[in-house]
Amino acid sequence: MDDPIVSLKGIRDGLLITIGEGQWDKVEASLLAAIQSRGDFFRGARVALQVGERTMNRDDIRKLRDKLAEHDVALWAVLGQSPETAREARRLELETELSDSAPVATHEPAELPPISSDEQGDSAVLLKHTLRSGRVVRHVGHVIVIGDVNPGAQIIAGGHVLVWGRLRGTVHAGAGGDEDAMVCALDMRPMQLRIANHVAIAPDSGQARPHPETAFVREGQIVAEEWGS
Repeated sequence: MDDPIVSLKGIRDGLLITIGEGQWDKVEASLLAAIQSRGDFFRGARVALQVGERTMNRDDIRKLRDKLAEHDVALWAVLGQSPETAREARRLELETELSDSAPVATHEPAELPPISSDEQGDSAVLLKHTLRSGRVVRHVGHVIVIGDVNPGAQIIAGGHVLVWGRLRGTVHAGAGGDEDAMVCALDMRPMQLRIANHVAIAPDSGQARPHPETAFVREGQIVAEEWGS
């Protein structure tokens, strides 16, 4: 198969990757290639792997864990229906279940009723709380935060990042290389700002009254303008 990933979604403890069927060595190679091709997105991620009914021995799990570590990806859980797979994962001190509050991707998600709309858009995740130091949010689409992003917090998004609050942490928009991505915030003073492969560090303006700004790439560098100007 060309792409072993059936679904990829963010959960409370990191990323959940559900893989498909096929010969394990080929699936493993394709999975590692997919991670390597999107290194910025996966770098530093904690990954739970949903393998379904696949039976995996200890060597296969250990080798995959070590190969993922070479890409700065931590395998912390292996999920599935096989008792043998669960037993071998536990022997490697990996989790075999997610907490009740963490969403789990299924192979056959329930169908949603059709929605009629004239608007077309991309996927986004909405977070209605402040991101505190140490929190890392990763999403393949856009990320919207209604709250602050504190110093030490990090957002990595494949699309735009919108912060309806104070942005003080680190943000990487367009992590897959999209130079059209933007970062918007009501008060934009991040520790570091990245859009695609461009990096900027916001100066300490010391302004008494912050104002909304939009950051984007223009002529090969990140610029910021007043939001709505």
